[in-house]
Amino acid sequence: MGETLITNFEQINSELVGVFNNVMWIEEAALKQSLFKDLSIKDMHTIEAISMYEEKSASEVARIIHITPSSMTSAIDKLVEKGYVERRRSIQDRRVVKLGLTHKGRIVYRAHQGFHRDMARNFLEGMSSEDVTVVQKAIHNLMSYLTRLLQK
Repeated sequence: MGETLITNFEQINSELVGVFNNVMWIEEAALKQSLFKDLSIKDMHTIEAISMYEEKSASEVARIIHITPSSMTSAIDKLVEKGYVERRRSIQDRRVVKLGLTHKGRIVYRAHQGFHRDMARNFLEGMSSEDVTVVQKAIHNLMSYLTRLLQK
């Protein structure tokens, strides 16, 4: 690695860590200043995993956010109590319970999605289509690496 490449690598490394830390801090601070101050960032990510587009079982959500089924049960109990999530029995098989968002859960889900979309729009602002292609490749590489780590 040449000196310029090492300098660029170190700057990218530092800024990538800073981005991750700042996003987490900003998300948490935004929740605390909103109507949804009773939610933690973990709660928000659980709501995001449940989504509003397709009902999921607790075990499916636990896999998505990488926690144990027992921890998931506890997290869901709290979100049900707070009014963000509801358990829904399947009409076809009453033994099957799926998770869905309540009206309150859908509102906070949409707000959180809006934050992510604004972040992505600002991230790509002023880039050419060639730049966007390079960013897509870099993000894909990062996701592939993180996915491999999660599978270990």
